[in-house]
Amino acid sequence: MEQYYGELAALLTAVFWTITALAFESASRKVGSLSVNLLRLVTAFVFLSVYAWVSRGKAFPVDAGTHQWVWLSLSGLVGFVLGDLFLFQSYVIIGSRISMLIMSLAPPMAAVLGWLSMGETLTLSQFVAMAVVLVGIVLVVLERQAPDANGNGKRVKLSYPLTGILLAFGGALGQAGGLVLSKYGMAGYDVIPSVQIRVITGIIGFSLFFVFSNKWKKLTNAVQNGKAMKRLLVGSFFGPFLGVSFSLLAVKYTSTGVASALMSIVPVLIIAPSVIVFKEKVTAKELAGAIITVVGVAIFFL
Repeated sequence: MEQYYGELAALLTAVFWTITALAFESASRKVGSLSVNLLRLVTAFVFLSVYAWVSRGKAFPVDAGTHQWVWLSLSGLVGFVLGDLFLFQSYVIIGSRISMLIMSLAPPMAAVLGWLSMGETLTLSQFVAMAVVLVGIVLVVLERQAPDANGNGKRVKLSYPLTGILLAFGGALGQAGGLVLSKYGMAGYDVIPSVQIRVITGIIGFSLFFVFSNKWKKLTNAVQNGKAMKRLLVGSFFGPFLGVSFSLLAVKYTSTGVASALMSIVPVLIIAPSVIVFKEKVTAKELAGAIITVVGVAIFFL
C-alpha cells in the first residue's frame, strides 16, 4: 500500500476539490468571490498552522530558506491570488461544474509551461491529448442554434457567458503556473510549510485588493453571514488545507503526470453533487464532454 501513497493522495485531492468547489460556489454567490478568497485563506492558514505545530513542532515555516520563500511566494501569487481570483468569479457566473471542467486545462498548461520554461519535452501523443481535452470542453461550452425564422442555417453559439469561460480559463492558467512554481520551490522542503508560504502570499495579495478598493465593509458583511461562513469553513478545510496539501503530497510521492491525471477527474465527480445540491440539469452532451476531457488529460500524462 505504501508504494501507492502518491496515487491515493491524488484521488483524495480530486474528492476534496469537488467538495470545496461546491462549497465555495455557494459562499461566493452569497457574499462575493473576493471576500470568500481572503476569508478561506485566513481560515486555511489557521488549520495549517495547528497541523504544522502538532506534526513538526513549528507552527510557522521559520525553517524555510530563501529559495523556498521566493519561489513558493511567487507560486502563491500566481496560483492563489491571480488564479483563484479568476476561478471564484467564474463560479458566480457559470457555476463550479463548468468552471472545473475548464480547469481540466491546468495540467496540460502546466506541462506546456514546463516545456517553455524548463526545456521539458512534449511528445506527439501529448499534443493529441491536448486536442482531446479541448474537444471535450468545446463540446460542453458550444451548441448549435436551430434555423431562424428566415430559414438560415444552424449557427454555433456559446452555451455559457463568455466572461465566465474566460475567467475559468484564467483560473486554469494560474493553477498551472502555481503548480510549476511550487514543484521548483519545494526543492525537498516539507509539504505543509510549503503550503503555508503560498497561503501567506495569498492573504497579503487579497488584503491589498481590499486596501486599494476600500471594500472592507463587504468583508464585514461576509463574516456576519452565518450560512456563507459555514460553507466557507467547509471549503477552506477541504480546499486550501487538505486539497492543496494532498496535491503536493501526490506530486512528492508519484510522478507529476500520474498525480495530475488522477486529480483531473473532478469534472466527472462534480456532476452528481451539482445535480443533487444545485438542481442543475446535465445533458448527455455535457456528460460526454466531461468524460472526453478527463480521458484527454489521462492520455496526456499516462
